[in-house]
Amino acid sequence: MEIIASHLPLFACLASLLAVIPILLFRKTPNLREAATIGAGALKLAIVLTMLPGILEGKVYEFTFFEAVKGVPLAFRVDSIGMLFALVASSLWILTSFYAIGYMRGAKEAGQTRFFCFFAISLSATLGVAFAANLFTLYVFYEMLSLATYPLVTHHQDKEARSGGRTYLTYLLSTSIGFALPAMLFCYFKSGESLTFTETSNWAAALSGPTVLVLLLLFVFGFAKAGVMPLHSWLPNAMVAPTPVSALLHAVAVVKVGVFSIIRVFTGVFGMEFLQTVDVAQVISWIAAFTVLTSSLIALTQDNLKRRLAFSTIGQLSYIVLGVSLLTPLGVTGSLMHIAMHAFGKITLFFCAGAIYVAAHKKYVSELVGIGRVMPFTMGAFAIGSLSVIGLPVTGGLVSKWYLVMGTVESGQIGLLVVFLISSMLNAAYFLPIVYKAFFLPPPADSKGGHEAPLF
Repeated sequence: MEIIASHLPLFACLASLLAVIPILLFRKTPNLREAATIGAGALKLAIVLTMLPGILEGKVYEFTFFEAVKGVPLAFRVDSIGMLFALVASSLWILTSFYAIGYMRGAKEAGQTRFFCFFAISLSATLGVAFAANLFTLYVFYEMLSLATYPLVTHHQDKEARSGGRTYLTYLLSTSIGFALPAMLFCYFKSGESLTFTETSNWAAALSGPTVLVLLLLFVFGFAKAGVMPLHSWLPNAMVAPTPVSALLHAVAVVKVGVFSIIRVFTGVFGMEFLQTVDVAQVISWIAAFTVLTSSLIALTQDNLKRRLAFSTIGQLSYIVLGVSLLTPLGVTGSLMHIAMHAFGKITLFFCAGAIYVAAHKKYVSELVGIGRVMPFTMGAFAIGSLSVIGLPVTGGLVSKWYLVMGTVESGQIGLLVVFLISSMLNAAYFLPIVYKAFFLPPPADSKGGHEAPLF
């Protein structure tokens, strides 16, 4: 493995952070303000793509800021896992920014400059997590993301938004400080004052099985952005935010940072081979399996479209946690692929939900009868996104779910295989009726004409 000392990881993170300056300077000129947003997104993606050939050749890019505490620098390290997440986040930021421009203008939202500023800061924090070289750096940017997205969740500044924002921040900060931070400190002292991600963690070999299980539980629940039950309520409550923020939460940044952090804990803090020897990861598997099934059942009962999508996301996130906890190559591959596949599928669904609200002012599933006849492109995209999340041919969701299912076979966990199959049927049960009612039932007699959402 060739290690390359480079400023590129730093530049990739700074691209969106520094965009805040022109966004503020051009706050009275929306076209220039939003051009700065798109330009920063394109620059960020270009920098990430510059590192891709080296990563494919097995190289690793590293950059160190300074040693924050003894043995623990604030540092970046770009490997294949981090590159995958960075590609997803940076590419979808551009798409979300274009969408946000149309949505915010179409809905005549207030505080658009504030929105684009914190949106950019959030993406900087996301890449900081993706490129973190150690648990300390990951934790710093994880917390930065929580704080940066709070103003986005409370964007409307009304009572409902403030209440949802308080729940959001309380859950994420209390769990990271109360669970993940103590676990990180324990690992720091047990490892001989080091938190660097490595493929094998020799210090962990001295830990007993119960101790490892407690640490895993602290990390899984401490990184509550992953939405594992019972620490999931912040996610549906955060749906008070504008739809571009919901897309950011569910596809581009927040929840994916949660599951990515858990993957780093499994693969980098402890190592897969060690976890196989202590045989405690099955507890995490069944907690994730419970979340998958329960959230899917709750999604069936939700009439609010964004809340139905939120509970769907909770289940899909636990697919990722379940996959990595199988401790098999196919399971880990499936988890990483599902980060990308779910991101593209779910961002499509949220974009459609926002388009429906802007064009037709509808936000409940029961109101969508016949809407496919007046918004065929929007609902056609919704159908494709639904098929991908369900995991039906010929969508990307089928690929990641196939690896996850094969991971259960590889690990011999037939019970978890059944969970995957049942949950996919539940996915179909809460998505396909929406598509059917939209296209195959006539609109109500008292409904007025409609149209697709405007581009701007």
